[in-house]
Amino acid sequence: MGTIIKCCGCGALVKDIPGKPHRYIGAAAGCREVYCEILAKEYGEFRYPEPTHRFTVDTYAVQHPGEPSGQAIQSVNAHLVSLHLVVEKGFNGARATEAFKDILKNGDKLTWLEPPNPNGSMTVVDVVKAQNLQEHRRLVDEWARDVWTAWRNHHALIRRLAEQCLK
Repeated sequence: MGTIIKCCGCGALVKDIPGKPHRYIGAAAGCREVYCEILAKEYGEFRYPEPTHRFTVDTYAVQHPGEPSGQAIQSVNAHLVSLHLVVEKGFNGARATEAFKDILKNGDKLTWLEPPNPNGSMTVVDVVKAQNLQEHRRLVDEWARDVWTAWRNHHALIRRLAEQCLK
């Protein structure tokens, strides 16, 4: 099976595989491999389920915030706003994506948000085990809510950002 390592972003135990690091997402190559398996299921077998797919992308991004940089700061802030809008406001994926784009327009005004430790108790390793669409939706929903809760210290700021982009 090979060597197992702990992902530097989410803490999941994943295969230690070689791979070029993502520009700003802080994840082990083995973790990105599992994430890509989930995306392949969503795009192919599950036919792009919304808002489940929005949850998958947002949750993975905020669980792998990387190091402070312009792109990482924009990514974490925008994905947290999107999670807030879907988890707390009941927005659909398309509406959350529009808000996401609005946040990025003001990316230079965003600040680094110190990630929680731990950054949630669920990871892609839990989600990839789903055997069907119903189970996948349930696991992604639990994962998203778990990671959103982990970022509770930044909820007030994220709610303000969301309000600003919805005006």
